[in-house]
Amino acid sequence: MRENSGVLYHFLSGVIRFILPILLILSSVWIILQMANYWIPLEYRMPGFPDDPHGFTLEDRLYWSRVDVAYLQNDEGIEYFNAYYLDNGDPMHNARELQHMEDVKDLIKVTWRVLGLGWVILILVGALVGTRVGWGQVVDMIATSACSTIWLMILLALGLVIAFGVLFVGFHRLFFEGDTWLFSYSDTFIRLYPERFWRDTFALVAIVTLVLSLILRWLPKRIYKFRR
Repeated sequence: MRENSGVLYHFLSGVIRFILPILLILSSVWIILQMANYWIPLEYRMPGFPDDPHGFTLEDRLYWSRVDVAYLQNDEGIEYFNAYYLDNGDPMHNARELQHMEDVKDLIKVTWRVLGLGWVILILVGALVGTRVGWGQVVDMIATSACSTIWLMILLALGLVIAFGVLFVGFHRLFFEGDTWLFSYSDTFIRLYPERFWRDTFALVAIVTLVLSLILRWLPKRIYKFRR
């Protein structure tokens, strides 16, 4: 009986240690998307952010990026973009860009489902371990997983510095089918979101995840000690 309990404990602890880093990263993505209309204007104003060689002003970028963010945050289909045309009369996004925007929105929907389900599973598993073994064990598992996530974010930061292009291409090949994520430099998508934008956004994900990990590394232990 004790052997079975030990196997169950190690399995559940493995679930917590595996799932928590994923949830912290996805939570960071959720936070950044909710704050996108604050993050993007800040990013555009960062020193050294490249100008659009095809003529978008800062005001143009701010306007059109808000259109994209609204699409990713609302429940409308891709026909949402039918109402938006550039000053030269061309659609805001061409067919390839629209397909990618649709793919991104589908990925976001799946991501939010995984995030919600993941937190439910984590809470249930944590409660099971806490009631069967002890809440101190749960706190230690969370702290260990948070530490692992911190090291993972440090590795991500190094990757952004050393080989961002490899990470960027690998990310798109992993989560998107085909090549609809490849664009011309004259396409609206690249004019609004050049490589610098994505490098900085990946860095922001790492920073937010690092902050969340540090909180989970410290706060549960403080609460547990206080309640004892």
